[in-house]
Amino acid sequence: MSTTDEITHHPLQVAKRLEKFRPTIFTQMSMLAIKHEAISLGQGCPNFDGPEFVKEAAIQAIKDGKNQYPRGYGVPDLNVAIAERLKKDTGLIVDPDNEVTVTTGCTEAIAATVLGLINPGDEVILFAPFYDSYNATLSMAGANIKSITLRPPDFAVPIEELKSNISKNTRAILINTPHNPTGKIFTREELNTIASLCIENDVLVFTDEVYDKLAFDMEHISIASLPGMFERTVTMNSLGKSFSLTGWKVGWAIAPPHLTWGLRLAHTFINFSTANPLQCGAVAALRAPDSYFVELKKDYIAKRAILVEGLKSVGFKVFPSNGTFFVLADHTPFGMENDVVFCKYLTKEIGVAAIPSSVFYFNPEEGKNLVRFAFCKDEETIKAAIERMKKKLKKK
Repeated sequence: MSTTDEITHHPLQVAKRLEKFRPTIFTQMSMLAIKHEAISLGQGCPNFDGPEFVKEAAIQAIKDGKNQYPRGYGVPDLNVAIAERLKKDTGLIVDPDNEVTVTTGCTEAIAATVLGLINPGDEVILFAPFYDSYNATLSMAGANIKSITLRPPDFAVPIEELKSNISKNTRAILINTPHNPTGKIFTREELNTIASLCIENDVLVFTDEVYDKLAFDMEHISIASLPGMFERTVTMNSLGKSFSLTGWKVGWAIAPPHLTWGLRLAHTFINFSTANPLQCGAVAALRAPDSYFVELKKDYIAKRAILVEGLKSVGFKVFPSNGTFFVLADHTPFGMENDVVFCKYLTKEIGVAAIPSSVFYFNPEEGKNLVRFAFCKDEETIKAAIERMKKKLKKK
């Protein structure tokens, strides 16, 4: 038995493939926010609860004894509900048993897809800025990652750069729409171009669409619904964002059988199955009436307006967010050297937590002027954070 003092003298042990990574910035900023009693507009974690009818369905499932291992790739009712929801949203008809795999959150869907379908040395294209688990999971798979940067103000896909990077050597391209952290929604033109390049070069698409119900100013288009794309696409989604149940970690991956095979094998040995009663709750969620999604969008549009107008009044330059519950802002009017320094100052001295955006890039320099704020909070919390910034945060 070692004492605490002895433990601190041991070098930290980590596999080479993870050496470049650190505990996530979300953990670091959340801990800093707690320490300094800051209002957190950092992590994309709602501070309000999910709908009662969904929670009640999960509670009933526990009472009904749905507490053992479920079928590995999903409770049958949930697979059917996912297929029904996909048909309603995109027109695609899929086989619930052979083309839908339930995972423990979308993060596991990403991991199972990457580890099940990517070999060491395979080339994968990512758009920066990107959700941090993409880079980590691709690194664990030994992928050769190529990054293409989406730049403000509109974060449009640089088509010519994409054309020069994609080739017969490219195994897959990973997209996220609506996009975290920018709030960008990939346009039909962009998706059509990506689709034609993928068909031409025989490239797979892994698409993370967890914010599909939070598309505000533009239509969300699922790339799998474009001609010739379902057979080469894995579509990943989850319950957490649309139903404010991020702690449930219920996600899924939809793919044709030849791609489902690999991702299911990986899923079997990563997690095997996802919490049985929570899957039963997810069935009720996915069968929610259309009015639920209309109200959800309306609520978030109102929250976004409060945050965006508030940030502008404080002195930030704010970039348009068409979807998700995030907005990016330029912090440079306040005279700090980079986003990390600014976010630490904002948390410690002003009492508001945000996320430095450089963590979403391969080259931190590309994100050093940007910070990400989340508006998945009640309106009082957003207003209180704005008031703190108005009082204490001064332009240089």
